[in-house]
Formats: sequence, structure tokens, C-alpha cells
Amino acid sequence: MHRLLASLVLLIARDAAAFPVSAAREEQTLVVPGFADFLAVDGDTVWATNKGRVERWSRRGLVATVPMSHPCGAMALGFGALWVADCQEGTLVRIDPRTARIVARVATGIANPKGELNVVASPESVWVASDDAGRIAKVDPATNRVVATVAVDAGSYYLAFGFGSLWAVSSASRSLQKIDPATNAVVKRIALGRQPGFLAAGEDAVWVQEQGDGTVARVDAATGAVSGRVKVGRDLLYGDIDAAGGAVWLRTTADQTFVVIDPQSLRIVARVGKPSGSGALRYAGSGLWTTAHDLHTLTWWSTTPAERP
Repeated sequence: MHRLLASLVLLIARDAAAFPVSAAREEQTLVVPGFADFLAVDGDTVWATNKGRVERWSRRGLVATVPMSHPCGAMALGFGALWVADCQEGTLVRIDPRTARIVARVATGIANPKGELNVVASPESVWVASDDAGRIAKVDPATNRVVATVAVDAGSYYLAFGFGSLWAVSSASRSLQKIDPATNAVVKRIALGRQPGFLAAGEDAVWVQEQGDGTVARVDAATGAVSGRVKVGRDLLYGDIDAAGGAVWLRTTADQTFVVIDPQSLRIVARVGKPSGSGALRYAGSGLWTTAHDLHTLTWWSTTPAERP
């Protein structure tokens, strides 16, 4: 159902004109039975992890379903495939988006069986945190085989790729690690705040949730320096983050559904929606997808005027 969100408030009016956020927003909420969580945008559709399956949705409804044992963590699209961690099987699953069929299972191991982790794709490889002791598996998409293992800090579950490097966050070690994909080695470590989690590489920086502090840290990709922080709330347990389209988008669990941050001024320019518990978020050009697994919903938030589907 669509409704106009006239209550969307721009907290910093002088920044609003430069932002991809309008003062009124069209919202569409789809009921998704189960436990819809992590997202991967695929054109006009979005993939979501769910209990025992991965699903593809459009604004019109369910498009496809792929049964799996236990899909978990943030997924990646690359090399003509959707890549999903399976926390029960300890594998990286390759799905053909055209047929919605599993075409390969790669025995990588999964570092965090609870499911808080990332799969990411770089120009030549696919990466997944594979061992809680501190290992990241590098998978060759041409052969569907693990071709290298990167030694990292224990508890490194959260990954992102950007600015020519792989980035890994260890919540236990409170560290952000910059990894050279050519040498498969950590080349820099950056100290972070309490309980860091998901991260995003984009908008001229690497952005990390410091969940225990309720902050988002901006890290200079070249120097590794923390160049600023945004205080969002008491804590950020447990949400998601994306950086694209001229903004940093932060899925929150208290006070609102998500927050929009200006990457230059580090100001919060919008707090959108009602509190909806834990879930994920992905920017999709003309809009934003969010999940709220406790409410069994997948929601589209339009960032530009658009016709109803």
C-alpha cells in the first residue's frame, strides 16, 4: 500500500537541497512471511534472505524463491551470479539470477554461524569471512574454488570492497583492516570504537557502524585516518549501512527506521519512519529498500517522484 509520508523532517534545512531526499516520500510495504533480512539490489528487483530460502521481490510482489538450508548475512551480486553464505552448510552458494537455481556450492566455512557477516565481490574475486579465528576465503568465480585465505584479526565478520581494497571489521578487536587483494594480506589496521559492525565503501570514504557507541565513523581510504564521526543514537544494535547516491544510509533500530547522513558535513539530514526493530537496507537509485524481519515486511521508500508500479 502506498501512502505519503508528510511527517518526514529534514533536520538540517540548509543541506536539504543538495540531498537525494525529498520532504515527502512515497512508501510501499510488502508483507513477507518468515524472516526477511539481508538485501541485494538487482535492477528493479531485490533479493532478500529468509528462513530456508532466498527470495527475489519487485514492487509488484514475489518474483522467485530459491530454497537453501540457512541463508545468512549480506549477499553479493557479481559475475552474473548472486552469492549467499549458508550458515548451516558452511558454504558459499552461487545462484543464477536468471533461473533462480543454485549452480555451485563452495566449501569455504562460515566465520559467524549466527549470520552477522558479509559476502562481497571485487572485480576479480568473491570474498567471505570463513573462520572465527581470523580467516577470509577468496573464491575464484571462474572455477568456484577457494584460491587464497587471508589472515585477519579474530572475529572479522564484516566486509566491504572499495577504493581498490578489501576492508574487514573485527568487532572483538575493534579494528578495521585494509587488505590488498593482490597480495591477500592486511596492509593497514585502524582502531575503532565499541562493537564495530557493518560497513560500506562509497561516497569518498569507508563508513563503519560503531554499534556500541551509537556512532558512524568516516575513514579516509588512502590514509586510514578516522576523519570524523556522527553520533546517531545511544547505540546502533543492530542495523545496516550503505553509501551511495550522495548520502550515507543507516538502518537503525531505535527512534526511526533509517537515518540519512550528509557524507561531507557529517550531519544527519533526515530521520525516516517509525522504529521497526532490526533489519537491513540497500540504496537502489530512485529509492531505498528496507526490511523489518520482526514485522515481516519489505519496504520501498521512494527518493524521487515516481509513478505507482
